Amino acid sequence: MPTVTSVDRSAFDDALAAAREHSVTSDVARTLIRAIDGEQLEALMQAAAEVRDRLKGRTITYSKKVFIPLTNLCRDYCGYCTFRKDPGRPGARTMTPDEVLSVAEAGARLGCKEALFSLGDRPEAIFPEMRDALARLGHRTTLSYLAEMCERVLNETGLLPHSNPGLMARRDLETLREFNPSLGLMLENVSERLTLAGMPHDNAPDKPPALRLKTIEEAGRLRIPFTTGILIGIGETLDERVDSLFAIRELHERHGHIQEVIIQNFRAKPDIPMRDHPEPALTDLARTIAVARLTLGDMNVQAPPNLSDDRYPFLVGAGLNDWGGISPLTPDHINPEKPWPHIDSLAERTEAAGYELRERLCVYPEFVGREEFLGSGLASRVRRLADGRGYAKTFERTTALGVMA
Repeated sequence: MPTVTSVDRSAFDDALAAAREHSVTSDVARTLIRAIDGEQLEALMQAAAEVRDRLKGRTITYSKKVFIPLTNLCRDYCGYCTFRKDPGRPGARTMTPDEVLSVAEAGARLGCKEALFSLGDRPEAIFPEMRDALARLGHRTTLSYLAEMCERVLNETGLLPHSNPGLMARRDLETLREFNPSLGLMLENVSERLTLAGMPHDNAPDKPPALRLKTIEEAGRLRIPFTTGILIGIGETLDERVDSLFAIRELHERHGHIQEVIIQNFRAKPDIPMRDHPEPALTDLARTIAVARLTLGDMNVQAPPNLSDDRYPFLVGAGLNDWGGISPLTPDHINPEKPWPHIDSLAERTEAAGYELRERLCVYPEFVGREEFLGSGLASRVRRLADGRGYAKTFERTTALGVMA
């Protein structure tokens, strides 16, 4: 947890009063995020929960998905990542079309509606092995192969693709939007300091904040429903967290396209350079979610429940309104040591906190049917899977929990 000192009571009370009136400046947010255990944190979470209830109601959503790690080869070497691999290392792989479709078809049989594609950033730029693999598949770039797989999954299984492929230029976004109702790219943080020597992004050419902001902005110009978020606990300061939230808010104010903001907490793993780096406390995550809610207003705020182990219901009180994608079939390939909660258990524990759990699609209800964001072809496909309020139509729920590597 970043080092903080207690906030002056009068300054905190003034900041909280401003937040309740939807007047959250960066100075207000910087004061609020310094709330620590005790009365201030409790008051901060209560205010955020009240704003969430007023703007979003007492419904918390999730998306029933399959996780498709198209390739884990990546040219970035982030200090916290266990997903990426070099060619020839144990576990390095690029999925074949048959493997992709097998996972998607299995997910469709279990009632999943989203196919979440995750992959490394431009591995062909530094690995001849990836260039050779792509050539055998009939492609020059990883993003071109991704587009083909999204098209086939959409047309052959009916699942709606949502891709998180790293940086995308305008042409890439235009191609992928034909088959993806929504796309995503984690901002992580706007601090250039995190790219300096010894920091988590010092050997990650795709992580300079300006490049990531450019992709998110370009998606806004193209009217693509977009997921982004911040990663906390990787060495950033509290002020840098606030700066990142405000950068996201400003992009959304310009384009109205950011459908979801994820507040994701770093988890240490034995095989990463940051294996000895301290993890953020649950209360640190909660106060960041609360400040995100107060800063972002009616935007959708998500935190992955599996990254908080069995304690995730505590985060409901911080103002989130979404648990993200949950799979009854595939593990979280980014955090494989952290299993998803079973959907039935997620529903029970969400309801115990006083909220209804509703399944959504990969595109949020407020974007369903809006052809200016989806285009006529995808809009009709999305509407077929949506109920009258824009949530996912309910089908018979399976209680079988299988795991496919």
